[in-house]
Amino acid sequence: MKTWDIRGLGVEAHKPHIVSSTDAARVIALHLPEGDQMQEHMVHERAWLVVLDGELEMVANGEHTTGGPGLLAEFDPGEAHEVRAKADTRLLLFLAPWPGEGHPGAMSLADKEHARERACEHD
Repeated sequence: MKTWDIRGLGVEAHKPHIVSSTDAARVIALHLPEGDQMQEHMVHERAWLVVLDGELEMVANGEHTTGGPGLLAEFDPGEAHEVRAKADTRLLLFLAPWPGEGHPGAMSLADKEHARERACEHD
């Protein structure tokens, strides 16, 4: 068994802290100061976001949600979303499986070798 005191982690703003990472999932602690945001983005994995302290506003698929400690949000792989801190906020982000399909960390060396060429084809 592994345990963590999440409230005791000295997570700095703009410096995500990887709490745990296995083939099954990755858990990341984040600190968003009031007014800061994670602009619209998406991840390759299914993502769960848990608010520990503070208050967030989230937008996904045109739906707006706000919430404080205890709020749990789930995002599908590839689902675009935006997160903004309405107050100084600490949260946990769970990503599974890790890394997700299409994530650069899940690519073979041969795939990585040609990734830039394929990216240019999409521009």
